[in-house]
Amino acid sequence: MGFFDFVKNVGKKLMGASEAQAAPAPALTQEVASHGFDTSKLQIDSSGNNVQLSGTVKSQEEAERIILALGNTVGVAQVDTSKLIVQAETPAAKMYTVKKGDTLWKIAEAHYGKGADYPKIVAANNPPIVNPDLIQPGWVLRIP
Repeated sequence: MGFFDFVKNVGKKLMGASEAQAAPAPALTQEVASHGFDTSKLQIDSSGNNVQLSGTVKSQEEAERIILALGNTVGVAQVDTSKLIVQAETPAAKMYTVKKGDTLWKIAEAHYGKGADYPKIVAANNPPIVNPDLIQPGWVLRIP
């Protein structure tokens, strides 16, 4: 898949993380599992601000959502998926970095032509979106 860049000082703060470095691999693995993903076929390693994700996932959507769960945590500047195997290849979604002043309505208007389609973005981004009224600049969102 490749490399995905994130804003390292934005997102959920995990135990052992700082702006200088990502959380340790066990904390990152636990974060992925907390969102309902099977981590038994994944290997997650962290070094400084970089996280390497390897192993096997079922689909492109699952891979993208796991990447977002990892990347939208404090201390992660890049997620490397070059060693990740996706069993069922499907078209990749667009990734969008939230800017100051953005709302999900505005983002949906820009990408779908209709702001009322913002629930599609919410559904594709849990994590990091828990409350559709609270998004943060710097978050990277999946736009299906």
